[in-house]
Amino acid sequence: MSVLCDFILFEQECIVAVLLCVLATNAWWTTYSLKIQKSLEHMVPGDKMEARLWRSVNDRQGIYFDLQADGLVKADMEKLTFYAVSAPEKLDRIGSYLAERLSRDVVRHRSGYVLIAMEALDQLLMACHSQSIKPFVESFLHMVAKLLESGEPKLQVLGTNSFVKFANIEEDTPSYHRRYDFFVSRFSAMCHSCHTDPETRTEIRIAGIRGIQGVVRKTVNDELRATIWEPQHMDKIVPSLLFNMQKTEEVDSRIGPPPSPSATDKEENPAVLAENCFRELLGRATFGNMNNAVRPVFAHLDHHKLWDPNEFAVHCFKIIMYSIQAQYSHHVIQEILGHLDARKKDSPRVRAGIIQVLLEAVAIAAKGSIGPTVLEVFNTLLKHLRLSVEFEANDLQGGSSGSANFNTSSKDNDEKIVQNAIIQTIGFFGSNLPDYQRSEIMMFIMGKVPVFGTSTHTLDISQLGDLGTRRIQIMLLRSLLMVTSGYKAKTIVTALPGSFLDPLLSPSLMEDYELRQLVLEVMHNLMDRHDNRAKLRGIRIIPDVADLKIKREKICRQDTSFMKKNGQQLYRHIYLGCKEEDNVQKNYELLYTSLALITIELANEEVVIDLIRLAIALQDSAIINEDNLPMFHRCGIMALVAAYLNFVSQMIAVPAFCQHVSKVIEIRTMEAPYFLPEHIFRDKCMLPKSLEKHDKNVYFLTNKIAESLGGSGYSVERLSVPYVPQVTDEDRLSRRKSIVDTVSIQVDILPNSIPSDDVVSNTEEITFEALKKAIDTSGMEEQEKEKRRLVIEKFQKAPFEEIAAQCESKVSEHMANLLHDRLAQILELTIRPPPSPSGTLTITSGHTQYQSVPVYEMKFPDLCVY
Repeated sequence: MSVLCDFILFEQECIVAVLLCVLATNAWWTTYSLKIQKSLEHMVPGDKMEARLWRSVNDRQGIYFDLQADGLVKADMEKLTFYAVSAPEKLDRIGSYLAERLSRDVVRHRSGYVLIAMEALDQLLMACHSQSIKPFVESFLHMVAKLLESGEPKLQVLGTNSFVKFANIEEDTPSYHRRYDFFVSRFSAMCHSCHTDPETRTEIRIAGIRGIQGVVRKTVNDELRATIWEPQHMDKIVPSLLFNMQKTEEVDSRIGPPPSPSATDKEENPAVLAENCFRELLGRATFGNMNNAVRPVFAHLDHHKLWDPNEFAVHCFKIIMYSIQAQYSHHVIQEILGHLDARKKDSPRVRAGIIQVLLEAVAIAAKGSIGPTVLEVFNTLLKHLRLSVEFEANDLQGGSSGSANFNTSSKDNDEKIVQNAIIQTIGFFGSNLPDYQRSEIMMFIMGKVPVFGTSTHTLDISQLGDLGTRRIQIMLLRSLLMVTSGYKAKTIVTALPGSFLDPLLSPSLMEDYELRQLVLEVMHNLMDRHDNRAKLRGIRIIPDVADLKIKREKICRQDTSFMKKNGQQLYRHIYLGCKEEDNVQKNYELLYTSLALITIELANEEVVIDLIRLAIALQDSAIINEDNLPMFHRCGIMALVAAYLNFVSQMIAVPAFCQHVSKVIEIRTMEAPYFLPEHIFRDKCMLPKSLEKHDKNVYFLTNKIAESLGGSGYSVERLSVPYVPQVTDEDRLSRRKSIVDTVSIQVDILPNSIPSDDVVSNTEEITFEALKKAIDTSGMEEQEKEKRRLVIEKFQKAPFEEIAAQCESKVSEHMANLLHDRLAQILELTIRPPPSPSGTLTITSGHTQYQSVPVYEMKFPDLCVY
């Protein structure tokens, strides 16, 4: 009972205290109002208006009247706005009061009064545009910062909306003291909101994105716009936008249920809004601050592991390339190349993802200005191509156990993905370059191809080994093939200069059938200037070449000069390529296309004769078979010769020649179908056991061809001289089987295959003296090598004193011999006086005789000759 009485007494005391506080407050408001009314009697009319408006602001019956019904009192707000416009110097005091009032209401959680205050501030801000608004803006930004610092989402959104309205106002003069560091940090944090309620989370993120957009607009339009491009700001803004742009369904599912459909509309979608803001940010970037906006993109993609898969990375860089100004595209490409160098030790799929991004960027930049980065792009890509091949070679050498082999195979596949991505990028970039730059890139890539026995290439292959070197050769030639695709040069000299043709046709590039295929395809890209290659695809006997509608022009003087200089080099490459043991059907098809393209693009009467000589030489090599080729390859060569002679006979349109070729093909169809391409390159074709039993009618005869061409005005004297490929110095350095052995001795063809009158023998006479000389020469070379080895060994191991004494003795001996010769010469001149024109006295058999010397035979001293 006593406890209850005590509680009643305590409650009564509290009520009395509250009543006393209310009375005191009313008394203070009454006193303050009386003071204002008394002061009005001593004021001028303008000051009376200010006092009355201030009373409207301070009194609860001013703009804060009837909070539950209408919120802001419209009539009083209009009066306050009119006064602020009329007296803008008073805005500072109004803003200070509203900021103080807002801070107090935020702390006391009076959301209604906060809304009224911010609405009043917004209206004042939108209505007052003058230089005196600067102090008011400071109070306004202070109030916005208070709202953003609060933990209530509604107040954060309210502050963001007010800031966006402020950002859209164009101020007359710049504010050199104003900074937006706090707003950048706060809006970026709001973009990463993880609120439990999905609708609230989406609303906060949208507010943060709109706030960042407002900061960008405000700072870019300001004179101090460079401050927003500082790295500390870009490192916050760009990742925040990318975070909302990427698909975050997994993150949302972990945090809570998916957002409602109303929040995912196009206008209220964080991803769409962030992308628009990102585009706007990049569109405002200039030359000096472009890199600061791009580098955070790499950091975000690395941190979130978005290179594999790289769909979002590709999407981001497409936005970047389309948003920035075209003349700044090379900045982005340089940044991608630099990041590729920085991540060169990452997994193959990560590197492949970066290269794919580079491909998309290059595809867009190649249409505009790409600046000085052309060679840099290719140099970096080729360097990473070498690294990929090196990694692949190391993995192949390191795998031994079963699990290791499994991992190695998966790595190999990943490295092939990287290599294919690099080649695709090189090809796409090169194909979009102008012709003058493309020719430079062709030379640049060809200079990287490692050629055995030479040091012209600039690519480090010391760690690759034979397998890795072959692999890098294939990759580089594939890159070159992509670059040369679609290249149209007016003259063949421009497309195939000597500095490019020599390494391309190097014997070391003939060691593998795949390398030979790539070399031929590169040549086709450069030779085919009228798009005829597609019509010649596949090796076959063409019934009527006119149906192909081949395009050709008259051979110009430059092309004729090119064939006189480099024709033998092309013939040699085709001749040796046909005789390789690892040839497949595609090799023969490409060789046939090479002969056909040379005929179309570069052949005059002289070149046609050389090509026919080459075809006959190939036929003879298949019959003689000095290289011990399998029967399939011998028949393949015969089929190649038949297809080409059928083509060239119809191209030059000599009836007798066409008739001879058609007759041979007809006989082959009946008696030896394996000599025709339609049969030999077909599956399960029956091959002959030998070629010695065939009648001469199944072969193309030199005398018949010469007779048919001679009647049409062709100079056929050279047809009687068998074709022999030239031997170069590089053949002796190559690891391939030297062709010196195959071309130094020409053997007569057996009479039962082709008559002897059709082939002129070109045998070299081998005698005993020649063999003895060769043996002696080799012995002398061995002696010289042994002598040099002993000298080197002596200088490496002998004491210094012994070497010095030996050298001194040799020098003294040489000097003594030299001195003796000089003395003998002096004595001879002294004892025997020089001859005189009057003659010299000689005594012969007791009789005195004078012998005169002609003047032109006398030797006078140098000083007497003038």
